[in-house]
Amino acid sequence: MTVSRRIVLHFPRRLVDRPIVYRLIKDYDLEFNILKASVTPEEEGLMVLELRGEQKDYDQGINYLGEAGVQIQSLSQTVTRNEERCTQCGACITICPTGAFELDPIARTVAFDNPKCLACGLCIKACPPRAMELHF
Repeated sequence: MTVSRRIVLHFPRRLVDRPIVYRLIKDYDLEFNILKASVTPEEEGLMVLELRGEQKDYDQGINYLGEAGVQIQSLSQTVTRNEERCTQCGACITICPTGAFELDPIARTVAFDNPKCLACGLCIKACPPRAMELHF
């Protein structure tokens, strides 16, 4: 059975310069589509991938990532904004890897475009009033 899933990979400093994703192709016969990537040499990396392949290959690839020290987060969740808590501070704008937040320069409000959201959770950590919420 072929599966296709979106995941977020968090690479620690020691793995940033290693060919981790290449091994998913070579050793586990997985196809991937990079949806977003942010890698800082000698620091850390964040990559949002859509992985596709046979279920057993996918499972083995995910096990490999975990054993290598890559943190894996599934995107089978949804992020929403609690409008009552939101103070329109804009902390979410710069942290969002997909641009799901946009500042309206005239009204000085922050719009949240949920379809652009990959549910990586970065905005949840960055939000001072805790207006961003994760739902499974």
